[in-house]
Amino acid sequence: MIDDHIAYQALKSHDSRFDGVFFVGVASTGIYCRPICPAKTPKLENCRFFASAEAAEKAGFRPCLRCRPELAPGMAPVDHAHRIAHQIVQRMNEGLVEDGRGLEEIAAHFEISSRQLRRIVQKELGVSPIELIQTRRLLLAKQLLTETKLPITEIAFSSGFSSLRRFNAAFSAHYRMSPTRLRKDAVEDQMTANGSQTSTLQLSYRPPYDWQGMLAFLSARTIKEVEHVTEDSYLRTIRMGKHTGWIRITHAPERHALMVEFTHSLTPVLPSLLGRLRNLFDLSARPDLITAHLVKDPLLADHVLKHPGLRVPGAFDGFEMAIRAILGQQITVKAATTIACRMAMAFGEKIETPFPELTRLSPRAEEIGKASLDQIASLGIVSARSKCIIALAQAYQAGNLILKSGFDPEDAIRHLVALPGIGQWTAHYIAMRALRWPDAFPKEDIAIRKSLGGVTSKQAEVLSQPWRPWRSYAVLYLWRGL
Repeated sequence: MIDDHIAYQALKSHDSRFDGVFFVGVASTGIYCRPICPAKTPKLENCRFFASAEAAEKAGFRPCLRCRPELAPGMAPVDHAHRIAHQIVQRMNEGLVEDGRGLEEIAAHFEISSRQLRRIVQKELGVSPIELIQTRRLLLAKQLLTETKLPITEIAFSSGFSSLRRFNAAFSAHYRMSPTRLRKDAVEDQMTANGSQTSTLQLSYRPPYDWQGMLAFLSARTIKEVEHVTEDSYLRTIRMGKHTGWIRITHAPERHALMVEFTHSLTPVLPSLLGRLRNLFDLSARPDLITAHLVKDPLLADHVLKHPGLRVPGAFDGFEMAIRAILGQQITVKAATTIACRMAMAFGEKIETPFPELTRLSPRAEEIGKASLDQIASLGIVSARSKCIIALAQAYQAGNLILKSGFDPEDAIRHLVALPGIGQWTAHYIAMRALRWPDAFPKEDIAIRKSLGGVTSKQAEVLSQPWRPWRSYAVLYLWRGL
């Protein structure tokens, strides 16, 4: 429950740390805003406060064209909903937006009825599942209309609408203007035209953001021909279902955002693409809360203060990351990266891009799962690890192992360690990055134990208890400190 008086004080401060934590609807104008909106602060009696953009829109408010609520970091329910609601939202996006599946199938993933699913979403987010999906689709469409020059028909379908007519009707009903009118009124310097083949969108975060630290981490683990890291950007090839292309990510610190350039071949899967990128770059993190918690421990305080805005790098593709984790067992990061590059060369499909550094797609589970033991071992991978990689690929392909954000990390860890050759360290590392679990702790890690004074794994587990539920971030601080 939001305390109106506390929220109003936060609103008057225009402090960016409250951005995305709540939204304010102004009764006198019918518009809802972010706490950082540059407009004059309204009187308290005219304010209504909401925990989500969906709740504000359900109450009849329309989004502000100046502060643009769709850009608020963490405006998705992942930041403030109960864990089960978070998981449902993740699966809802993948199921209804990417795969076209219904609520019954999504509910089945959680072993609940569709009625229970609706009740949970309504209780936690204040809207029904359909209203949630509708709002998220409309906010994405609004961002595409404002920031790109994609045709309106293409925007309608990329946002998840089944027809242009339904899109126009929903947009006009919610925002009291046509899509064409919004595009006409958009500020020109916010429009992006990168030629006929790409467009650019921004993904916001809560500052600070350690962009150079993120690039350094990804650079050390780059899979050649699939990924490429420069001094100021991250590039990679993309395959999502039948759609392939490439992306380039740069930093816009003045906007507190990352800029995502993407090929138009990826617009049909844009909602899922943006979700994966938010996970990869940990854009929904709350650095204010994480820092305030971890800095209390003398073991971490210096590391935390030295690296403001540190994030836990996620994974664009859970299977790709899991293979990379297995390859990293008991060898250096550099050696594991070398072998990962060999696997991409052996099993990755060729693709044409404007960049000579990007020429292959990441290998699929189907291709690795049907490979022979000799084929894997010929890349310089020991026999036991080769068996592990094939077993992982087959389990993933069969659907017995799901490596996506929004699924129960403890359940995934149990499935992972049941596979031959995967121990607790590997399972926790995969959970940290692929499943976005903020409390993962690979206590067997030699570097962590060394930084804690050469303790045993059991002693490391005890020392880590004050860091919960942010142990994944503590691990990154310790690694960064070394």
